[in-house]
Amino acid sequence: MIDIQQLRDHPEAFKASQRARGAEESLVDEVLAADSARRRALAAFEESRAEQKAFGKTVAQEKDKEAKAKLVMQAKTLSDSVKVLQAESDEADFAFDSLVAKLPNLIIDGVPPGGEEDSVELRREGTPRDFAAEGFEPQDHLALGESLKAIDTQRGAKVSGARFHYLTGFGARLELALLTMAIDAAQQAGFIPVITPTLVKPEIMAGTGFLGEHADEIYRLEADDLFLVGTSEVALAGYYKDEIIDLSDGPIRFGGWSSCYRREAGSYGKDTRGIIRVHQFQKVEMFSYVPVEQAEDEHQRMLALQEDMLAKCELPYRVIDIAAGDLGDSAARKYDCEAWVPTQDTYRELTSTSNCTTFQSRRLKIRERGPEGTTRPVATLNGTMANTRWLVPLLENHQQADGTVRVPAALQPYLGGMTAYGPDGPVHA
Repeated sequence: MIDIQQLRDHPEAFKASQRARGAEESLVDEVLAADSARRRALAAFEESRAEQKAFGKTVAQEKDKEAKAKLVMQAKTLSDSVKVLQAESDEADFAFDSLVAKLPNLIIDGVPPGGEEDSVELRREGTPRDFAAEGFEPQDHLALGESLKAIDTQRGAKVSGARFHYLTGFGARLELALLTMAIDAAQQAGFIPVITPTLVKPEIMAGTGFLGEHADEIYRLEADDLFLVGTSEVALAGYYKDEIIDLSDGPIRFGGWSSCYRREAGSYGKDTRGIIRVHQFQKVEMFSYVPVEQAEDEHQRMLALQEDMLAKCELPYRVIDIAAGDLGDSAARKYDCEAWVPTQDTYRELTSTSNCTTFQSRRLKIRERGPEGTTRPVATLNGTMANTRWLVPLLENHQQADGTVRVPAALQPYLGGMTAYGPDGPVHA
């Protein structure tokens, strides 16, 4: 939810944000009109209720029975009027809430306007391998995974349907090693490890902004009125719902590890081979609660931690400043890191980190207490540390001509010192 006072004071900024997103700027005027209508309706109701209370005292003080009977009739008429005005106030409030819920977060100055094709590449790190110069044709991650008995999509489809898979043997161990290294890195950076629930209530899912235009990607258990999360961000954002938190000693940071579920609606026919786009995966996610003034610094800090993880995995990558039209409703700015995938001859997204400013905390009523005792919303940020998709560039970029896959040095301690894995099993130095 946006800051309504900020909207009243700076409507043109919100209209510019809507234009940059490719969204209807007329929604800003509609929200402002609904805000004015609800304030007028509330004022009329409160004025009538105050009049009713004052009149009630007059009735109570009247001693003459006949006069009192007339006053009681007038009081009933006034009471009926108050009920009508209260209903109108409630209706105006509901209309405002419905409209303001559709207004996405105000983007931060400098976010590229436009759609996905307008996102801006900030930098590239690392050099993709020249497999032709090395004298062999690289295999894609699924062919490698099958040859190493690490990935089984056929049995995944047999048991659960399309876009499901098994990770077995080296595949399972590699994912666990990657995620354990990620949670270790997060903890060393001050993030508290958390195993989160993967089922959440509707108000938590809505509070994080995930029930907007991408609601069709979320699995819902109708019989239980619960949602399966697509990221532990949702459960971590809801952790302090309706609470006042203490940030006097610095930000509160969580590193969440969870299974994640996405319906991948609208992706029919895209990335159907392998494990790039699947319905279930594992992920380690950073989540921070910070004072508003520290949000942009925290965003850069999260991005640096993501880049450090990519460097540890020895993956060539690029950093993208995501265009406004490709942001989710809650994000005011988002950076993606995309790793090089040799067999696709392109970079593919591995991490995202979003600064949601106070959008989520306003919806979830999460505040901090200021030095003068007043409360105010906090800023929330999130960022991927590692997930199942990382196995794709790990396998492809580190494959060798003999069919083995080299294990990056930083991951070797998490795999018992294994330096490579091949069709004949693990290789140790």
